[in-house]
Amino acid sequence: MRADYRVVLDACVLIPMPLADTLLRMAEAPRLYLPKWSQTIMDEVTRNLIVKWGMAPEKARRREEELRRHFPEVWAEGFEPIIDAMTNDPGDRHVLAAAVRSHSELIVTYNRRHFPAAALQPWEIDVQGPSKFMRGLYDLDAGLVVGKLHEQAAKIQVPPASSPAQPRQQCSGFRRLLLRGTRHRPCQRDSRRIFVSTK
Repeated sequence: MRADYRVVLDACVLIPMPLADTLLRMAEAPRLYLPKWSQTIMDEVTRNLIVKWGMAPEKARRREEELRRHFPEVWAEGFEPIIDAMTNDPGDRHVLAAAVRSHSELIVTYNRRHFPAAALQPWEIDVQGPSKFMRGLYDLDAGLVVGKLHEQAAKIQVPPASSPAQPRQQCSGFRRLLLRGTRHRPCQRDSRRIFVSTK
């Protein structure tokens, strides 16, 4: 894995605020990967935040605007003509098409069953859940990952000892890894402050 490693984030991992915050902090400078998504994915995120999570429409749209402002380079385009060529679950063919068109190597999603190996193999794309993906980032640079988590904990006023538990349900496997691991000193970095607070 490298800083230009392209990873499509599915809507289901961008909807929960703590998890999205964690994943996107890993993509801030110094980034560990390059996230990708499409307007179709973001429309699904915004729609679900409003309809299922009860977020005020203006807050949900402001969150999307902040994403576009902070990550202008991540929006996959021009994938629509190849959607019908995808052979995975029909509801998620747009996700795989966006991954193919953006030259991504990985899709991070909870819906792995929608991306069977036979549908991914022709495009040399893999699929992982967020916990496995975070473990991979930790293996790549444990100090940087832990430093970013400490920054996230400080931002939302969580005691540092509790910071590995932040995405508690969403990344429980990664949380167990951190709780077993060696304590690292938070890194120093020049960071863009990110959008996920809707206050």
